[in-house]
Amino acid sequence: MPRPVRLRDFIEDEDGWLYAVSTYDNDERIGCVLRYVPDEQGERVNAEGRHYTKYDFEEAYDLISRRKPQYAGLLHHVPHGDVKRVLKPDHEIGRIAAAHPGVQKLVSLFSLPAGTVGCTGSLLCGLENESSDIDLVVYGRHWFEAQARVREGIRSGRIKKLSGPMWRKVYEKRRPEISYEEFVLHEQRKWNRGQIGGTYFDILYTRSYDEIRRAPAGKGTVIGKMTIEADVTDASLAFDSPAVYEVEHESVSRVLSFTHTYSGQALAGETIEACGVCERHGAELWLVVGTTREARGEYIVSKTLLGHQF
Repeated sequence: MPRPVRLRDFIEDEDGWLYAVSTYDNDERIGCVLRYVPDEQGERVNAEGRHYTKYDFEEAYDLISRRKPQYAGLLHHVPHGDVKRVLKPDHEIGRIAAAHPGVQKLVSLFSLPAGTVGCTGSLLCGLENESSDIDLVVYGRHWFEAQARVREGIRSGRIKKLSGPMWRKVYEKRRPEISYEEFVLHEQRKWNRGQIGGTYFDILYTRSYDEIRRAPAGKGTVIGKMTIEADVTDASLAFDSPAVYEVEHESVSRVLSFTHTYSGQALAGETIEACGVCERHGAELWLVVGTTREARGEYIVSKTLLGHQF
């Protein structure tokens, strides 16, 4: 029986368009974002010589609205019947590592069990170029083992940490609602990125198959914009998408972040300040950060971390 489509897989539709799967809730239709479209003038070329154009988020949403409006929404929603092929990072990691020295080095360094590590993005699609990053996916609890290897690798010199200019580049790409100094302070202790052989890489958390059924799904009833201060009681899913922080607060029970910027932003036992949109989910109130693609005016910071530094 085939495995369900999950976060960080890619799918290909009948026209050869390639989409990054962006949610776990894919029972009815697959929630994803368009990334690559066949184009004779495209700069990306696969092993068969077919050319593609890579689409940034705004361009992708515009193209979908014009060409495939039936998929349009906050995510692109592709019916299972329109899916020609599913690309799974964990299934393709052997092929990718064999052709990419940086991926091979990381896989060797992490030394994780088969099936717990994969590679997504352009490398998964066979559409990488010389400037492509490595988007390594690690599943379930094994992600924390990979995180420890990154920390050890940077401290030992086997992995190169990000330079100041690279941090500035990441900050300007994300354009978060916090200062550059606050951004870097939070990011540096996440130990989820670095450089190997001159190539930038991320390690991305994805739930194991037996954890998918417990992933948050669906939009709640919107209560309104809210800023809260709360104590984090559980941050074990803080690197997931959405990132989940269970909190102790007079009304809100969890804070979710749908933007990668605020994943891993706080540890259990820390106090956070979070600004987002409050939603009712059954008997619970959740504060959702990243309710738009830009997440303007929304953020999460660890007041504990900031208090130790400033």
